[in-house]
Amino acid sequence: MKGPLFYSKILLFGEYGIIKDSKGLSIPYNFYNGALKTDKNPSEAAIKSNESLKRFVTYLEAINPELVTFDIEALKNDVNEGMYFDSSIPQGYGVGSSGALVAAIYYNYAHNKITVLENLTREKLLTLKSVFSEMESFFHGKSSGLDPLNSYLSIPILINSKDNIEATGIPSQKADGKGAVFLLDSGIIGETAPMVSIFMENMKQEGFRNMLKDQFIKHTDACVDDFLKGDVKSLFKNTKQLSKVVLNHFKPMIPAQFHELWKKGIETNEYYLKLCGSGGGGYILGFTEDIEKAKNALKDYKLEVVYNF
Repeated sequence: MKGPLFYSKILLFGEYGIIKDSKGLSIPYNFYNGALKTDKNPSEAAIKSNESLKRFVTYLEAINPELVTFDIEALKNDVNEGMYFDSSIPQGYGVGSSGALVAAIYYNYAHNKITVLENLTREKLLTLKSVFSEMESFFHGKSSGLDPLNSYLSIPILINSKDNIEATGIPSQKADGKGAVFLLDSGIIGETAPMVSIFMENMKQEGFRNMLKDQFIKHTDACVDDFLKGDVKSLFKNTKQLSKVVLNHFKPMIPAQFHELWKKGIETNEYYLKLCGSGGGGYILGFTEDIEKAKNALKDYKLEVVYNF
């Protein structure tokens, strides 16, 4: 093992919106994690991960040195000796598999790195975010840098706007609370890049841009405020609206076989679904005021509770 474990994350609110300056709220999800490792007898997955790391090293060699520099020699040596990223984080599921890898590489090999133990000023957080954005772009074209940031710091992060982010506290969970945030397994692997390019294509239309500003971002911002204040009643009202907006305007990001299920939640109020990450598969995020009702309504699917109200 080289260095600590890095955890997966869940972007509770802000998917797509944060590209256009909506608020966002991202929390670590300790159920999944990953770490850099070397084995005497590597598995097939380890060999595949090692090959991907070799390509990543080439990419990191060419990264802007004013932004970040690495101990490339040490990194190359370790990768040539078979180092790989041993991870339980499912890929293509919207819970930050590449983010955890980026965090691990930065932690182990970056020069003059910003550490978690420092006083994390807004400047330091933004510096980390831009370093991580540049590093993670290797994996899916355009990255906000938030996933690695969350994984690296392992604390909830509040995004107020592109250049205003802060570490935040979230209301503590009620162990016996009926309300819950859960992950629903779509059973399909989603790819970030194609989803983001559909979004960028849509952004060329004025109608879509207006909808984003007047509806999507409005409800997203309200959800973030409600969640942080612990105003559960208002949160569910806004999450329902958000779920509707996503169903109406982000259909390509929702796997076709979930369109009806999505609609049913809105109609029955038993649960509300939203995208987890870029969509297209992976996990779908669910919010419910009564987890038993939701489990019953979704009994054909695998649910994982991530937070109790």
